[in-house]
Amino acid sequence: MEFELPATQDRKITNRLRRIEGQVRGVAQMVEDDRYCIEILDQIQAVKAALGRAESEILKRHAQCCVAEAISSGDAEEQKTKFNELIDLFEKAKR
Repeated sequence: MEFELPATQDRKITNRLRRIEGQVRGVAQMVEDDRYCIEILDQIQAVKAALGRAESEILKRHAQCCVAEAISSGDAEEQKTKFNELIDLFEKAKR
């Protein structure tokens, strides 16, 4: 796995989220323009996929930075906290 500087990761994630924001505005415009429902639903699926990719990038960043720092710190309480955060996140994703 290639490691990127946090600033580079932040910029990529921010750009991705801005593209998603534009997609969502486009979907709203499609609804206002009374476009065919299937076309709107296709675009909603594209937004959901893009959000999933953004989520994955943020999760990778969390693992590379926050979780790795907790592990290397040797602080058992901090390690437990970061581990529990990940478990909670995965539990929410299952719902």
